[in-house]
Amino acid sequence: MKLALIGGGNIGRFLLQSINKDCLIPHSKIIGLHTRCQEQAKELSREFNAEIFADVESLLKSDADMVIEAATVEAVEEYAASILLSGKDLVVSSVGALADREFYKCLEEICIINNTKIHLPSGAIGGLDVLKAAKSIGELDSVSIITRKPPQALPGAPLNGEKVLFEGSAAEAIRLFPKNINVSIILSLAGLGADNTGVKIISDPAVSKNSHTIEAAGSFGKLSLQVENDPMPNNPKTSYLAALSILASLKNRDEIIRVG
Repeated sequence: MKLALIGGGNIGRFLLQSINKDCLIPHSKIIGLHTRCQEQAKELSREFNAEIFADVESLLKSDADMVIEAATVEAVEEYAASILLSGKDLVVSSVGALADREFYKCLEEICIINNTKIHLPSGAIGGLDVLKAAKSIGELDSVSIITRKPPQALPGAPLNGEKVLFEGSAAEAIRLFPKNINVSIILSLAGLGADNTGVKIISDPAVSKNSHTIEAAGSFGKLSLQVENDPMPNNPKTSYLAALSILASLKNRDEIIRVG
């Protein structure tokens, strides 16, 4: 499988190391990358033997089978449609872009017409299999998530005490905290949608890691799940589980026997 990468940050570097050097996905390679920082692109290209795509247009003309977005919500909004129209599958890391229902439907229609697929990694949370199972027969009643983070990870958060910064829907949360609450969007896509998924964001100076408490109810019973995320070894702002979930999605694509 030939892969192309958009984004050269910590997750991008992790994927390049895992796939091109550690060979964790057999018969696969990231053949090239696009990032707006040319110096960063040159460094990654040399280290991981990957071509530099000066722009997304040149990436689309490559023989990559799949494109991995590991950049920003804005990158998804700008490039996703073109990638799918070119006949390439897409892995979306910045799932917050799909909170816009019209944008979501547009990409879905492109996929149907062009026989392409969008893969959404589970990110920094779990429990999605339970939500999808209950949703499949329309018997999922409620879904909510409480996210607790140190104040340094939240813009404008006070440093001197615990404070609820937000309480409302996932749709509103991603608008106000676009870089901090991707987890609520993947949760809403698996469950009841962004408008019907409850979100509470708490700034807490007593914690050093991000934690997410997911609660759901339906005909299946009740789900209560807490995940505490360790950061990536070289970047305290990025969840290690979020990076691992992208790698797992890529491995799962070609598995003969799939779990879940």
